[in-house]
Amino acid sequence: MMRQVMGIIYTTKDDLSLRELTSQRAVAALPVAGRYRMVDFLLSSLVNSGVRNVGIITQRNYHSLMDHLGSGKEWDLHTRNNGLHILPPFMNRENDGEYDGMLDALRSNVDYLRRSKQEYVILTGSHTAFNTTFNKMFEQHVKTGADITCMYTKNNMKQEFSSSSKQDHVYCNVAEDGRITEMEVDPNAPSCDCYVMDCVIIKRTLLMHLTDQAFSHGQHDMFRDLIRPSIDSGMMKIYGYEFTGYQRRVETVKGYYKLNMDMLDYSIRKELLNSNPVYTKVRDEVPAKYAETAVVKNSLVADGCIIEGTVENSILFRGVRVDKGAVIRNSIVMQDSVIEEGVTVENVILDKEVTIRKFGKLIGHEQYPVVIGKGVTL
Repeated sequence: MMRQVMGIIYTTKDDLSLRELTSQRAVAALPVAGRYRMVDFLLSSLVNSGVRNVGIITQRNYHSLMDHLGSGKEWDLHTRNNGLHILPPFMNRENDGEYDGMLDALRSNVDYLRRSKQEYVILTGSHTAFNTTFNKMFEQHVKTGADITCMYTKNNMKQEFSSSSKQDHVYCNVAEDGRITEMEVDPNAPSCDCYVMDCVIIKRTLLMHLTDQAFSHGQHDMFRDLIRPSIDSGMMKIYGYEFTGYQRRVETVKGYYKLNMDMLDYSIRKELLNSNPVYTKVRDEVPAKYAETAVVKNSLVADGCIIEGTVENSILFRGVRVDKGAVIRNSIVMQDSVIEEGVTVENVILDKEVTIRKFGKLIGHEQYPVVIGKGVTL
C-alpha cells in the first residue's frame, strides 16, 4: 500500500535561534547523538514505512546536507526509478536561495511533483526528531476519506520554542472521530491541547492544486494560509493522527542540547534509535581508544575517539581527542575536536574541529549552554 506514497522533506535555515550551529549548515544537517543528523530520523522513518521516492527541498547552506546524503545509498534510495531527489533552491537577483514558506517551496518544485507517479504525499518539516513508521497514519487517512491528515502530539507543551523562528507553532483541537475542529497558529497562550508536528498526508494532485491556488493569492504558509482557513470554512475534511512516542523539536540551542542529553537516557535512546532502524552516512573509523587514565560515565563515545581524561554525561562525536587530566561534563563535542591537558569543559557545545588549549576552562549553564563555532581554537 505504501508504494502509492512519496515523501517530501522541507528543510529550513534558521540561524537566528541556533546561532553558530546553523551558520554553515541547515537545521536538517545538525549532528545528533554522536553519529546521526536530524534528517536521518525523518528519512529513515519514510524508508521504514516503505516509501521509495523521497524529495528533499533545500535552502541556503545546504552543502553540508548534500555531502551527508550523497546518492542516498545508506537509505537504499540510490535506485534509477524513484529514489532520493535533492531539490536545491532556484537563485537569482531577487531570490537568495531562501523560500518564504512551504507553499512557496512546493510551487518552485512543482515539476518534481508532476513527474512523480505516487498518489499520496507525506510532507514533513525538518525541525523534529522522532522515529516512527507512517503506515497506520496512512491507513487512517484512507479509511476516513480525509483530504489532509495532520500528525499531532499532546506531550510537546514544555519544549523550547524560539520567537525568532520562521516556523509556525501550530495547535489544534481534535474531535472524538479524529476530525480537527479548531487550529491556532503562533498563539502566545494556546487554548488548544494538541501540538501539530509539521507532518501531513495529502493526495499529490490535491497538493499541486492547492499550492497553485495559494500562490496565485500570494499565500506562502501551509498551516496559516491553507489548512486553518479550510478547517474554519469546513471546505475540506482534515483529520488528526496522534503520535504518542518520544519527539523533540529543535529550533533553539537549548532544544538541541536537550535532545542530545535525552539520548543519555537508555529508554529514550532505545525508542529513538532502536524501535526502527535509523540509517546514516557510514564513515569507517577505528574503535574508540581508552587509556588507563580514562574515566567515562554515562556518555556516548563514537568511533575514532582517544580518551585519556574524564568524560561524564556527555556526547563525543567521531575522532575527538581528550588528553590526560581534561574533564568534560554535560557537554556535546563534535567531530575531530581536541580537548588538551588539564582543560575543564562543562555545559558546552563544541562544533567540529574545535581545539581547547591546555588548562583552559569553559563552563556554561544547563539552561544556556555555551556554543563554540566550527574550527575555533581557544
